[in-house]
Amino acid sequence: MPPSQLKRLKASLREQGITGPQKSKKQKKSQNKNADARGQRYSALASIREQFNPFEVKHLARPKKFEYVSQNAADSKKILGRPGVTKSQGEEARRKSLLPEMNRKNKVGGILDRRIGEDDPTMSLDDKMMARFEREQQRKRGGNVFDLEDGDDEVQLTHGGQSLTFDHEIGEEDYDAASVSGSSDGEDGFLKRKRRREDVDGEVDEDAPAEEQPERKKSKAEVMKEVMAKSKLHKYERQAQKEDDDELREELDKDLNDVLAALRGHMEKKPEPEAPKQASKSDFGMNADRAALLAGNSQAAKDKEYDTRVRQMLQDARAKPTERTKTEEEKAREEAKRLKELELKRMKRMRGEPTSDDEEPQKKDVDEEDYDEDTEDDAAEFGLKPAGKPSSRPDGVDDEDDFIMDNDLVATDSEVDFSGDESDDASEVDDTMAMDDEDEDFLKSVLPDKPKEPSKAVNGVLTIGADAASSKLAYTYACPRSHEELLKVFKNVAEQDTSTVIQRIRALYHAGLHSENKHKLADFACALVDHVAYLANQTPPASLAVIELIIRHIHSLSRSYPAPIATQFREHLKQLHASNNPTPGDLALLTAIGSIYPTSDHFHQVVTPAITLMARWMGLTTPASSKDVATGAFVAALCLQYQRLSKRYVPELIRYTALSLKSPHATPALLTAHTKNIIAAADIWSSSPAFTEIFTPLLEPLKSTNQKSTLRTLNAHLTTARLRRRPQLLHFHRPLPIKSSVPKFEESFDPNKHYDPDKERSEAAKLQKEYKREKKGALRELRKDANFIARETLKEKKEKDRKYEEKYRRLVAEIQGEEGHEKNVYEREKKKRQRG
Repeated sequence: MPPSQLKRLKASLREQGITGPQKSKKQKKSQNKNADARGQRYSALASIREQFNPFEVKHLARPKKFEYVSQNAADSKKILGRPGVTKSQGEEARRKSLLPEMNRKNKVGGILDRRIGEDDPTMSLDDKMMARFEREQQRKRGGNVFDLEDGDDEVQLTHGGQSLTFDHEIGEEDYDAASVSGSSDGEDGFLKRKRRREDVDGEVDEDAPAEEQPERKKSKAEVMKEVMAKSKLHKYERQAQKEDDDELREELDKDLNDVLAALRGHMEKKPEPEAPKQASKSDFGMNADRAALLAGNSQAAKDKEYDTRVRQMLQDARAKPTERTKTEEEKAREEAKRLKELELKRMKRMRGEPTSDDEEPQKKDVDEEDYDEDTEDDAAEFGLKPAGKPSSRPDGVDDEDDFIMDNDLVATDSEVDFSGDESDDASEVDDTMAMDDEDEDFLKSVLPDKPKEPSKAVNGVLTIGADAASSKLAYTYACPRSHEELLKVFKNVAEQDTSTVIQRIRALYHAGLHSENKHKLADFACALVDHVAYLANQTPPASLAVIELIIRHIHSLSRSYPAPIATQFREHLKQLHASNNPTPGDLALLTAIGSIYPTSDHFHQVVTPAITLMARWMGLTTPASSKDVATGAFVAALCLQYQRLSKRYVPELIRYTALSLKSPHATPALLTAHTKNIIAAADIWSSSPAFTEIFTPLLEPLKSTNQKSTLRTLNAHLTTARLRRRPQLLHFHRPLPIKSSVPKFEESFDPNKHYDPDKERSEAAKLQKEYKREKKGALRELRKDANFIARETLKEKKEKDRKYEEKYRRLVAEIQGEEGHEKNVYEREKKKRQRG
């Protein structure tokens, strides 16, 4: 068991010689006189206190594990700090800095003592009084004791008032030159000081010679006069210089014409002085006619000529604007009016009544030179061409009922061809019918490849079939708003005239003519959609050229009325979804959808349901007849047409094509159609990484059908796809040797020290470490400041509460004393009265 603290303390005192055998008075007295002995005694006591107070000295929290590693064994007992001393020093520093700030906080005003020596404890009272007396005397005397202009005779200069200039070193001329050069305003400092002394001593001696007297100071009026004179002189000089420049410029201008003539290569002889000046030879900027007119005339004649020309210009007629360009609404209105007039004339001719052209008398002879279109007779209207008269009808047109088609209404690959120029009657009447470059090819793939039937277009007049020119059509029709009304309109109209009737209806009911026409044309467009399906479902079906032209009209109308037409298409798609049995009308509508709407969109309200329904039919249907095989070939071609830009994969197409190739109902013509679809699909999906997996299942059916050319083409595509597809390989890297280096030994290695070869990184780490240390120290000091402020605030509050309590008790005691005194007086008075 270790000894107790008391025993350890006695042992330590005894070891240091502080305690021990009792000493005599003589030894104690001699010991007290020895200062070294007293110092040793105090140091021994201090070391004992530190040893027995663990909170007075700070050591390592955990001693080193191996003390023999360090060079100095005393490092293990090294004192890291004295917390008590550090705390007391910090407390004292805060009392000197923070406490005055706390006391001055939220306090305004006060008296600042600026008396000499009040804040200096080192000055004695006599020193303070002496310094104050010197300051007072200096203020009374005023000025500086070393002022050269001071007239006080008590101050004696060391040089006795003699000049410090040596004659053999600096002469008078050097002094004057130096003083003049050093002056900025024309007067040297010596003259200024001399004038200032004259003002003090009085006036200058007038008897002195003129050379020795200084210059008199000019008055303000004299200075201003001198300034004005200098300003006028400078102005005159500038004017003179300007006049000289103008004269020189005029002399140069006189020779300018000769210089220009020399430059132009036709230097002319200078005219003699007596001859009049020829304006046409000298003035190159004037018109030649005007120069000749004014040559030799006086100034009055020239002015009169100028006034005459100005009056002529004022009397000239102003330019009138030409005929402005008509708007689309005005064109449509004129077209509708023209059609109504032509229809009225046709009805009159059918009834045998005379037309307006017949009623008007012919008042003048018509010849080839002055021929007017308004005075033509009926012979021209019926195709007869009188001799010597130009016809109002193009060559090859026998009837006014033949409708002239615009280029905008004919597909680029359709069977219609134009040769010749368009007539005036074929003006564009509907802005929605105009086609841009992007829509030129939108019907290229609507019809399958077939030999084109010969069609004629003579001078812009479309004729489809043999009897197109002989058809009798009305110029005005009621706008059908349903398919039933459309059938009534087309009841007596030939197939080849359907497009003409549609165009006339669109011209008569243009949206710009009436506010209701917009709704009428929207319903008319929906009726055309139904009519396409109706024509395709007829037995026998209508001509593909007619269906193509109607689709063209629907495409043109869809720009102005997209929502109603899209809704009508979706209604037909709903019926197809319910039946899942596509009819020829449904196929025609699917073809129209691919021609009208963009099929490459990620999502479209009409195209997306259409391609979904086609893929659904091919995925759920098995070819059980030749009709199914043919329908599948057409649907597959439509799917490929839809995906020619987006190139999305349709797996149902490959499935149905493979089943159709194996089907016993497939005829050679149908097999050829399916093989064409396979080649088209291979071209579209050639860039797909799954090309091999997609088209490999089609090799066996193609071999069984003996389609050698298609098989060779598909095998070539598959070979290219296999070559393009390569298995994944790891990157080949050259083997890198393991880095080896000679070990570096530090003789005086310190694990607490960083040995970084990168100097910048080492400096950055050192700076970062220093920043962290400073930050921690700042936070620690701030916490200590906060604790000190809290302690002082609490101490101030306790002191305030104590004073308040003392005052309160004192007041209570005084009040109680007064009350007791009054009570005693009252009792004595009461007893006195009772006795009395």
